[in-house]
Amino acid sequence: MKRDSIRKKMTSILDNAPGLREIFLSSDPLEKKRAGIRVELTRLLATTFDDNPDIPPLEWVEQRDAIRVFRTIVSKRSERLSGFSFLQYFDDLLNKEHPTDHPQPEAGFFAEMEHLFKAVTGSTGMYSPRVPAFLKQGGRKAALARSKDLSVMAGKAQAFMDRYPSGLDDDHIRRRSQNKARILAYFEATDHEWDDWKWQVGHVIRDAETLGQIIQLTPEEEEAVRLAKASKVPFGITPYYLSLLDHESDSPFDYATRAQVIPPLSYVRQMKAHKECLDHSMDFMLERDTSPIDGVTRRYPMICILKPVMTCPQICVYCQRNWEIEDVYSANAAVPRDKLDKAIDWIARTGEIKEVLVTGGDPFLLPDDKIEYILERLSSIDHIDRIRIGTRTPVTMPMRITETLARTLNRFHVPGRRELIIITHFEHQYEVTPQSLEAVQKLRRYGLEVYNQLVYTFYNSRKFEAADLRHKLRLTGVTPYYTFNTKGKEETGSFRVPIARLLQEQKEEARLMPGTVRTDEIVFNVPRMGKNYLRAEQHHDVIAILPDGRRVYEFHPWEKKLALVDTYVYTDVSIHEYLQRLKSVGEDLKDYKSIWYYY
Repeated sequence: MKRDSIRKKMTSILDNAPGLREIFLSSDPLEKKRAGIRVELTRLLATTFDDNPDIPPLEWVEQRDAIRVFRTIVSKRSERLSGFSFLQYFDDLLNKEHPTDHPQPEAGFFAEMEHLFKAVTGSTGMYSPRVPAFLKQGGRKAALARSKDLSVMAGKAQAFMDRYPSGLDDDHIRRRSQNKARILAYFEATDHEWDDWKWQVGHVIRDAETLGQIIQLTPEEEEAVRLAKASKVPFGITPYYLSLLDHESDSPFDYATRAQVIPPLSYVRQMKAHKECLDHSMDFMLERDTSPIDGVTRRYPMICILKPVMTCPQICVYCQRNWEIEDVYSANAAVPRDKLDKAIDWIARTGEIKEVLVTGGDPFLLPDDKIEYILERLSSIDHIDRIRIGTRTPVTMPMRITETLARTLNRFHVPGRRELIIITHFEHQYEVTPQSLEAVQKLRRYGLEVYNQLVYTFYNSRKFEAADLRHKLRLTGVTPYYTFNTKGKEETGSFRVPIARLLQEQKEEARLMPGTVRTDEIVFNVPRMGKNYLRAEQHHDVIAILPDGRRVYEFHPWEKKLALVDTYVYTDVSIHEYLQRLKSVGEDLKDYKSIWYYY
């Protein structure tokens, strides 16, 4: 973009805020402008809190939040933390004749600026000037008018949710039955073998040749799987989960299930490069810094993670521990008995720990006797009140939940003394099937609660998509527990969603659902620190907006007000680019227009 075009566009944005416009276009030195901006923002904020009649009701909330963000991103502290001076960049683009030492501003930057400057002056246009009819009435008439408005709201939400395919729909059940028959024919197997979880594990699809003979692959998908296999990038799909993928490569239904297991080519190439770079650590969560002994991770005072096996019957593309997994059948995946015993002995000696999350990998990949051994050892520790088991087998291999396993688990669930609960990962309603429903019900019949941790990715982030999933999960006996922001690893960039979208989803979509359905908490699992509760605005700040439109956040540790621990700086994905991706898959961007005002 030419210099004059940039300046013209930025001047047009500044027209939304005349007071700031005058400061930015002045010939004052930068530090005087910084001081002037602070004074002007303070004036705007004071006017807002003095009940400015010139802005609509509730618009003041957007103005207050935007002013807070603006004050933060022009501070010297934010410049130091982010390594980028928003103020210097903005000023140079406006006033410097040839700002060649800066990257060109991208469409995402201009979009962020336009919405930010509108917000700081209370002119977002978010709210209709029409006052709802029920506010003008009282008593039963008001109640009826209000009920009518709520019905319209609910109807719009349902219209969105009706768009998303469920694995419990009759048409999809029939399609999966045909897929199963095709897979059984390929392996020359029987229904009896299909229902045996050990047969499923023994026939995990791990190469492009086998996969391509069962379902259609695009050329890019085929290349990605071949490269993954050659580069020892973890890849594997259970026969059962493969039956959830439609045969056609361009099906409108299985986009989320395919994304779970067939890696993008960009992901495989970056994973390959990381493996070849000796200086690059793929341990994004910095678990090495929180592991007091092999097999154990501890980030919180009263809970730890025990990892008895470091592989899964099926590999999720965005797995946070992909750096520890090479293959489904890795010979060294299971922790040796002596190391496992030492890890459990450490837990036994650490009396402050009340809860253990047994995960990996997937512990239900282990045989029943080994699972029973681990639970026997943990349950014999007096100070352990709760054992959680993290497993995706109800989704990827539901036949693993046998009567024998459920009965074994039940032995260690002692109400009033010790709780044993199951944590799983349903990512989309297309994964909710009669088989997964039966696996969940089998666990519940033995008194075990099942909770879901949703990883919020591009593939389940459309309007009301996650809300509908939570609704379907509750009907199958699964309680929504956490919704995780996708890890900020560069290789999973195509999965990541702006933090603003998680906030928008919770406040505009989940909020419309009954309370029993919206029981999950949105979190960002911060490297080394642990979970940051995104819903709580005081736990994170926007500290910069980069030339490509990405926001930079500073996350506060959970120990805040308890101990002196450093914060974490994170660069998000561009809201503009995310919206353009949504548009490319047929979404109406007007449905997401408020996303810019979530920080």
